[in-house]
Amino acid sequence: MAKEKIVLAYSGGLDTSIIIAWLKENYDCEVIAVCGDVGQGKETDGLEERALRTGASKCYIEDLRDEYVKDFIFPTLKAGAVYEGKYLLGTSHARPIIAKRLVEIALKEGATTICHGATGKGNDQVRFELTIKALAPQLKIIAPWRIWDIKSREDAVDYAQAHNIEIPVTKKDLYSRDRNIWHISHEGMDLEDPANEPQLDNLLKLSVPPYKAPDEAKYITIGFEKGVPVSIDGEKLAPRPLVEKLNEIGGAYGVGIADIVEDRLVGMKSRGVYETPGGTILYKALEELEYLCLDRDTQSFKRQAAIKFAELVYDGKWYTPLREALSSMVDSMEETVTGEVRLKLYKGSVTPAGAKSPYSLYNENIASFGDSHELYSHKDSEGFINLFGLPLKVRAMMMKNNQDK
Repeated sequence: MAKEKIVLAYSGGLDTSIIIAWLKENYDCEVIAVCGDVGQGKETDGLEERALRTGASKCYIEDLRDEYVKDFIFPTLKAGAVYEGKYLLGTSHARPIIAKRLVEIALKEGATTICHGATGKGNDQVRFELTIKALAPQLKIIAPWRIWDIKSREDAVDYAQAHNIEIPVTKKDLYSRDRNIWHISHEGMDLEDPANEPQLDNLLKLSVPPYKAPDEAKYITIGFEKGVPVSIDGEKLAPRPLVEKLNEIGGAYGVGIADIVEDRLVGMKSRGVYETPGGTILYKALEELEYLCLDRDTQSFKRQAAIKFAELVYDGKWYTPLREALSSMVDSMEETVTGEVRLKLYKGSVTPAGAKSPYSLYNENIASFGDSHELYSHKDSEGFINLFGLPLKVRAMMMKNNQDK
């Protein structure tokens, strides 16, 4: 009889490298490794050969980068979604697109099960599994970290050495990192104590520490169409090259380094350092353009909705009716968010340096301190303030009447 086929979310990192051998040892199965390339760079080099040497029967390397930027990163950016005020959701929105491809290949290969290497303490297990349940609820799921005897990354290194499995880490460098086209995260080791200052000189991969950035500021102009970034300094770029170029520019100026103690979905707090240079530039640029193009009520409501959108993405609820509805609402809100924003980059900071839009709601004739425009008369303010303050005046009269009794 043919062996059961298990599709493994494979990165070639420590965990998934040993999982191939562990699955074959414990399930007598055929393991099909699938790596979703969302911008890991050189991490995918030689991955297929390594997976096959480790025992996989096949290894898919799927280029998801363009789809990832266009259909996951930019909708989240457009929504203004930031988790707990700092995290630009780099790992969070990478998981649903990878899990989607896992499902597609599992169905194509006739597999019964999908396996992932996410730990039982983290958020990724939820993100992978919610996507699988939403797209193919009939598939079974194996999460080794919830069932095997390996208790730590040190134990995982020992398992690899005992089974002659090549791994890309040593016990001296056991930072848990996740890299894609949007960001890179760093967790573990000395970062597990929030009292420790991150050692940026040895830690960073995309950026220079701000104190090593150039002494001269750099000005950059980002163009948007309907809330979507489309150009840098007047040069039209497709989504992926645009993000890649901004990562290079922002990284060189120490932009986008965030030290975060965040609330994981599973109930604990965790500490990590995130590098998102290009993303930080784009979020700031879009915010500045929205100040020009969105009215007060729309801006206010969008900020509230952004918090919920961020929570949905963080919690792995990409393929849900609410996330899809919020995206539709955001698309409508951003219809007039078109224009250019100039920014100043200097030693880790991103400062607005001017914005313009054909849909700007700013009217200099009205806002000027000089002679009033016919649409606005200073005299109108008196009646407005009387009506606006009427509830306060009525309450004060009531309190005085009661005091006089």
